[in-house]
Amino acid sequence: MTTPRSHPRDPLHGINLETILNTLVQRHGWREMADRVPIRCFMFNPTIVSSLTFLRKTPWARKRVEEWFIWEKEHEEPRA
Repeated sequence: MTTPRSHPRDPLHGINLETILNTLVQRHGWREMADRVPIRCFMFNPTIVSSLTFLRKTPWARKRVEEWFIWEKEHEEPRA
């Protein structure tokens, strides 16, 4: 998998919602996702497909997930 090149004004340039969601679920799990963004698709029988469907239709929830991803990206430890 190639790493997307950064864009000076858009930290999500080249990163799609599915990648963001998969990354956060892999790092934190569904329980932490539901604690931070309390939406039903994270709390009850969570799946990537149901979450993508909801987030694509719900701008406020998508924004919270994307902001969380950006914050983590900006604060992660540099790799040696």
